[in-house]
Amino acid sequence: MTTFMANASNIERKWYVIDAKGKPLGRVASKAAVLLKGKHKATYTPHVDCGDNVIIINAKEVTLTGNKLENKIYYNHSGYTGGLRERTAKEMREKYPVEMVERAVKGMLPKNRLGRAMYKKLFVYEGADHKHQAQKPESMEV
Repeated sequence: MTTFMANASNIERKWYVIDAKGKPLGRVASKAAVLLKGKHKATYTPHVDCGDNVIIINAKEVTLTGNKLENKIYYNHSGYTGGLRERTAKEMREKYPVEMVERAVKGMLPKNRLGRAMYKKLFVYEGADHKHQAQKPESMEV
């Protein structure tokens, strides 16, 4: 008996929708990361991008537990002197909810070219509607 190893020719990708309304950010991000990696499949192979496509809707209504809205800070640096920008989670959720969810998911993916390929299959939307109806996505509970 030989061990099954997935490759590009025998991977079947599905589409999943995750509704983030009222759900904690970390729970949504970890579920999305598992689906993007393909770890929920019996045919998971670590060195192959065998994950599925993930659509996250209602990113604006994701919740944060505890005092994270005031205490959690997101940092960006432009590369120039004095170019550090800080934003609280509350500000991110109000103005940039898509970026906040994308950052959470990206942080849970591998930090290499395989992780970058997985990240390209993530689609995050602020509201309840998305443009991937033609792919017939399945609903996924968190």
